[in-house]
Amino acid sequence: MPEKKLKIVQVHNWHRFGGGSEIVVETTTNLLRKRGHQVLLETFDSRNLMHTLRGKAKAFAWGIYSPVGRKAIRRLIEEQAPDIIHVHELYPFFSPWVLKNIKRAGIPVVMTCHDYRLTCPISTHYRNGETCTKCRDKNELQCAFNNCRNNFLESVGFALRSLTARKMKLFTENVTCYTTPSLFVKNWLIESGFPEERIHVVPNVNPISKLEPKKNDGEYIGYVGRISEEKGIDSLLEAARTSNLPVQLAGDYSAMPELVATAPTNVEFIGKLKRDQLANFYRYARFVVVPSTCLETFGMVALEAMSYGLPVIASKTGGLQEVVDDGVNGFLFEKGNDVELAEKMKQLCENSELAKKMGQAGQEKLNREYSEEIYYLRLMRVYEQALTF
Repeated sequence: MPEKKLKIVQVHNWHRFGGGSEIVVETTTNLLRKRGHQVLLETFDSRNLMHTLRGKAKAFAWGIYSPVGRKAIRRLIEEQAPDIIHVHELYPFFSPWVLKNIKRAGIPVVMTCHDYRLTCPISTHYRNGETCTKCRDKNELQCAFNNCRNNFLESVGFALRSLTARKMKLFTENVTCYTTPSLFVKNWLIESGFPEERIHVVPNVNPISKLEPKKNDGEYIGYVGRISEEKGIDSLLEAARTSNLPVQLAGDYSAMPELVATAPTNVEFIGKLKRDQLANFYRYARFVVVPSTCLETFGMVALEAMSYGLPVIASKTGGLQEVVDDGVNGFLFEKGNDVELAEKMKQLCENSELAKKMGQAGQEKLNREYSEEIYYLRLMRVYEQALTF
């Protein structure tokens, strides 16, 4: 019996600085369309407003309640009558109030939890170099009391919008099914009071389909991602300093210029790269390090590195431990332990055969667990369950 083709709406508020969720939204949309489903994108773009005072004021107000977002969703439902609505990021310009409109229309809602937005106003559970659960354990006003955004007005806004969503039960009563990129995040939500039977693990899909072979064994150790405190950059720089191994970091470092000024001479910050430049970066790397000190929900960079046949050295935090199998497709180390990290880096640099073996194991895991086909089947099972509620 042929599979029923669905009309699916993907709802997403694009982030100012991009990120893994943007890749997942684009990949999911393209994949579903390729399989014959009708997919519509309903989006707002934070990049258009957040650089002005007026835009920031709108973000503050609409994060708590967005009449514009609700109007857009009502119009969408009336004009398109979709079978299912898949929401990703709703803040700030949709606001979770749109979920009430969708439920009232009788349309199932699948929500992908790309981060910890449901349990932490700033989505990271990270503050002052430590994992922080104060908002989950007490209430969201802790975000304002502790100025978690390092901007008091922003912290108040984030606290109020999360407090409103919880008090009005916008996420708990209006979402049919949740998907998480890792078992770690699923368990986190269950421990936070979300219903286990409605949470499904759907790991991210490999976004890279056609690869050119690596040019050589690798000329440097690579890092890809945000240059920020929670990403463990300090540990990587210290490991580079003590090991004297060549390290290149691809990512916007404008928020932390002091790192560039104090980095050892064997470390090079090359800035944010476009997709084609990033592909070349991976091809010339020996392996990739993901030294995060925050609770990573998954680790898209690890997946990208594996697609190029690169081993990954990652910290033992969050969902990264599900992507990197210690001693198989890379190494795990205790987060913040630059001595252990340096030892793992030396081991892979000094043993090219081990690096190749681990890289091959990573590609095999990628094909086995993170292929387009596997991702599609997992997602469709969630859609099917949502449609039966």
